Amino acid sequence: MPPAAATNLAHKPPDGGWGWAVVVAAFISIGFSYAFPKSLTIYFKEIQEYFSVSYSEIAWLSSVMLASMYAGGPVSSILVNRYGSRPVVMLGGLMVSAAMVLSSFGTTIIHLYLCVGVIGGFGLAFNLQPALTIIGTYFQAKRPLANGLAMTGSPVFLSILAPLNQFLFDSYGWRGSFLILGSIVLNCCVAGALMRPVHKQVASKPSSPLPKCNKAVDEGAAADTSMQTAYSDPEEGRYEGKGPSQASKLVDFSLFKHRGFLIYLTGNVVMFFGFFAPVVFLAPYAKHQGIDEYSAAFLLTIFALVDMFIRPFTGFLGNTRRIRPKIQYFFSFAVSYNGVCHLLFPLASGYSGLVVYAVFFGVGFGMVSALLFEVLMDLVGAPRFSSAVGLVTIIECGPVLLGPPMSGALVDTFGEYKYLYLTCGALMLAPGLFFFIMHYFNYKKLKDEQKLEAAGETRRPEETVELKTNDEAKRAHCFLVSWSFSNH
Repeated sequence: MPPAAATNLAHKPPDGGWGWAVVVAAFISIGFSYAFPKSLTIYFKEIQEYFSVSYSEIAWLSSVMLASMYAGGPVSSILVNRYGSRPVVMLGGLMVSAAMVLSSFGTTIIHLYLCVGVIGGFGLAFNLQPALTIIGTYFQAKRPLANGLAMTGSPVFLSILAPLNQFLFDSYGWRGSFLILGSIVLNCCVAGALMRPVHKQVASKPSSPLPKCNKAVDEGAAADTSMQTAYSDPEEGRYEGKGPSQASKLVDFSLFKHRGFLIYLTGNVVMFFGFFAPVVFLAPYAKHQGIDEYSAAFLLTIFALVDMFIRPFTGFLGNTRRIRPKIQYFFSFAVSYNGVCHLLFPLASGYSGLVVYAVFFGVGFGMVSALLFEVLMDLVGAPRFSSAVGLVTIIECGPVLLGPPMSGALVDTFGEYKYLYLTCGALMLAPGLFFFIMHYFNYKKLKDEQKLEAAGETRRPEETVELKTNDEAKRAHCFLVSWSFSNH
């Protein structure tokens, strides 16, 4: 798989400097985006009893929020391409804050669906996608490490928010807790303020046509300057290595003809049916087993702590010389590992068994999360990444929306949680094996294409020699004309 094409960018990413401040901002933004819906599961049992709803109905709350976050991807992508990451993230923080404040006055579960789910979910979309996009404009050589560190925000925030939410609920109830959470998420606005657009230094390009006279030289220089101006767009996520007509595109639908993108999208659609449900139902299952609330919440903390250390470690491994050229295989292994963990869940008995499961699940979830968007950027390249994320998330919102409620329906039907985890395990293992097989053929196809391209470049070396001879003759003629004109 080719690296995320830095050669397609009109600038060289700085791979450091203010980029590390941007990583901190992305750490905060991504942390709230992924951890916030999971941490709200602490309130599920109490909200379920308050509104007298079923397991599947309460599961819709996090599903609607996550699905809205994914559905808002294309809108977020368009806004980022138009205005940049900074204002979009700040708008997202304000939306999530308003959603939590409005939901604290909710009188029905539908009210929570609309406020927490729809408004809050779109606010999280405006936090997630810009944070992912701007990292690609600041980093190239160190991008897997930067992505891994930024994605670590999710487990760090989950490990903090899970016990904090339990404390807030015991002290203020779920309504008072939602008011306080509304103020906490305003930190996303601070993170957005740090996302300064990268200063793009465009390398001057040599004039391609050879001059016929001095006037042609001046015209070539002017054309070269105009091209540099067109490529030096200040916003991240544009099609910077291409002409102005393509740079003006808001969403690149030609990605649906991209072989690697279609492999990624097909596997992820299946995977996301079983990706979030095991996390959503971990604490409710522990409470169902008679475990006290704080111990149940501590399972999420354990899961998040393991996840926290695995993500940067995965980013470090993904940046190594041996793994990065074949990073798609690494991602395939991570997805398959998650599936195996869920299939072995019925063997976990008692609280100690759940702790062991939380540890192994944290390892798998952290690997997938750290690589999820890095492998997409590896496939499509940094210039097309913003559009790719938008298209992927709008399509994935379906399985993200339906996954947890379908899993909750299994609990309502059978009265046991093991069928939920077995189903999620199968839905993770199948795409993992699919990724292994399809990327094997994709790597092979890319290798063949590179060989054909190399053969095409060396097919007629004599034509190259002849062209160089003619070029030198033209330059000599231009020099003689200029010298003759100056003497007269």
